[in-house]
Amino acid sequence: MSAGIARYVRTIRHLKPVQIYGRVQHRMARPRIVHGAAPALRLRPETWTAPIERSGVLSGPTAIRLLNHAGEIARASHWNDPRQEKLWLYNLHYFDDLKAARCPVRQDWQCQLVSRWIAENPVGEGNGWEPYPLSLRIVNWLKWLLGGIEPQTEWIDSLAAQARFLSLRIERHLLGNHLLANAKALVFAGVCFCGDEADSWLRAGLDIYSRELDEQVLGDGGHFERSPMYHAIILEDLLDVVNLLRAHGRTGEPVIKDISATIARMLSWLDVMVHPDGEIGFFNDAAFGVAGAPCAIRDYAGRLGFSHQQAAAARLVHLHGSGYARIQAGPACALLDVAPVGPDYLPGHAHADTLSFELSVGVQRVIVNCGTSLYGECGQRHLERSTAAHSTVEVDGENSSEVWRSFRVGRRAGVYDVRVRDEGTCLSVRAAHNGYSHLAGKPVHRRAWSMDETGLTVADRIDGTCREAIARYHLGEGVIAKTHGKSGYLELPDGAQVTWTSSVQARVRASQWHPQFGVTVPTMMLEVPLADNVATMRFDWA
Repeated sequence: MSAGIARYVRTIRHLKPVQIYGRVQHRMARPRIVHGAAPALRLRPETWTAPIERSGVLSGPTAIRLLNHAGEIARASHWNDPRQEKLWLYNLHYFDDLKAARCPVRQDWQCQLVSRWIAENPVGEGNGWEPYPLSLRIVNWLKWLLGGIEPQTEWIDSLAAQARFLSLRIERHLLGNHLLANAKALVFAGVCFCGDEADSWLRAGLDIYSRELDEQVLGDGGHFERSPMYHAIILEDLLDVVNLLRAHGRTGEPVIKDISATIARMLSWLDVMVHPDGEIGFFNDAAFGVAGAPCAIRDYAGRLGFSHQQAAAARLVHLHGSGYARIQAGPACALLDVAPVGPDYLPGHAHADTLSFELSVGVQRVIVNCGTSLYGECGQRHLERSTAAHSTVEVDGENSSEVWRSFRVGRRAGVYDVRVRDEGTCLSVRAAHNGYSHLAGKPVHRRAWSMDETGLTVADRIDGTCREAIARYHLGEGVIAKTHGKSGYLELPDGAQVTWTSSVQARVRASQWHPQFGVTVPTMMLEVPLADNVATMRFDWA
């Protein structure tokens, strides 16, 4: 069997049957386009709670900036411009600008663009009619109208056509966050329109939530794709659904109780996975500016009556279901990845980041993972998903999990022997993974973290044999590394210092951090080759 075929086998053997035959059906089937009058619209803006606002992306009637990349929507062809990345075009069709703060000039631009989109994107044609951007646009248009915009007849007719089309293109072949996005759009359309047809959309959306929430949201509250960014997106979506159902007097829906309980767990999980700077940790696909900021999500939840005790205040939290841990002592906290790469049948947003970690001292990120700047099929995407782009150990130049293409994973690292302890004067977490055990010598990476009030020790060991093992510690933005062989210090942007000592001589190398899509920040890293398969690093901040 060729290496390429073997990799395909390792990838698809985990899939559910619906993902295989469903993909074929999704590509071959073309929904019958249903024309006709839209059902009557029923909106209750007076009982709708203001949702999270985003920064505007329109800088003129046809000028737009998405994913930190400027573009134009001056002509009809720009909606599907082949010169733009697929993700950029998706974002163009989301209409996220409608979630920005109200402004008379911007409102005029928005109205013009909505009408233009309808005229320039025939039903079923182009990126805008793919189920995911279709789902997000339906919700954004309806939230915009709930905010007090007077609807025009052509907008209502288009919204109905979009909901009809989506109801026939639900992404059951993809599952995961895409399926929940479809569900949200169907619920919004089903609640905001009247009649039997709208009721069928509502039932379809609520049925998806009834089936999927228990599977997709783990017992500790984490979303099963194990991306803090997607977790925050889905949490905000659930808050929007509760907001909508309450505003329209649909609190009797049985699923609302399950959704509310899920929101409470997801809020607690998010607290644990946020750094002291208030933003998410970078594990798997994650970046700032895509989901609402954690503080904005908490404020929104509070306006809807959700309250919770922040679990992040604890010295040690082990999120058993999703597999992350948080330890904090003195002025520092660390987020630790002792997690599976994701659900076996849906690891598309996974990185080869097993046993990586991030460390903050005060509000400064000192040790980081490199983040996510794009989704396209290219060398940069492969680099950002690689083990080398994360603060963990790379063995023999291989990735700990077989990440390939933009969203595929073949062989996956399995974490085991996890031990999490509060030993009074220090907090310790130990784990091992078998992601390299297919290599000659069957190497196994073991890592132990030990944190006390004054510092963090990271001890790595490779069981078995290998040619080379390298531990990398990627440094946060503005952190400067100074080295004197086996010791040195890290100069933080605020002038503070973190000293470090290593059992092996460390090297300072250039690195990159990608805090947002389309953004690359030059940074530094410490690179520590394991000697006789062991290495220990100590970071002291006191």
